[in-house]
Amino acid sequence: MGEIAPRELISLADDEGNSVTVNVLGRDPGWSAGLEAEIVVRTPFVSGRIDLVLSASKLESWADSLDRLDAGEDTAWMEWDRGPSISIQLDGERGCPEVVVEDESGSMVTVRVPLVPPDDWIADHRQRLSQVMTHWVPMLSE
Repeated sequence: MGEIAPRELISLADDEGNSVTVNVLGRDPGWSAGLEAEIVVRTPFVSGRIDLVLSASKLESWADSLDRLDAGEDTAWMEWDRGPSISIQLDGERGCPEVVVEDESGSMVTVRVPLVPPDDWIADHRQRLSQVMTHWVPMLSE
């Protein structure tokens, strides 16, 4: 039996039913250096998903974003790329962390999700990133 491919790159959720996840679905059929992925937002009020293509450089920039968050700074991931972006504000408008998913170039929709992640969430996400990179990046060719 083969190794199960890591799927969840990002999984931020709270006890109120709010969550933002980034799931790796597999190799992108149209680009050998890309991974097919999706951003999924779920709240009691609004839910949605959007397709995304991840590259090795986007995964590396997620590592940089985790470093900024660990240093107590807000971050924006994929902000300058075409397609959706994810920003994390550690002290959002409602006095708790907020994840902002923005699809300015496509649907022109922005969703702001307040949530309080567990204390060890940055370490957890470093581990998730390591698993995704170890499994998927060797398969990509640029």
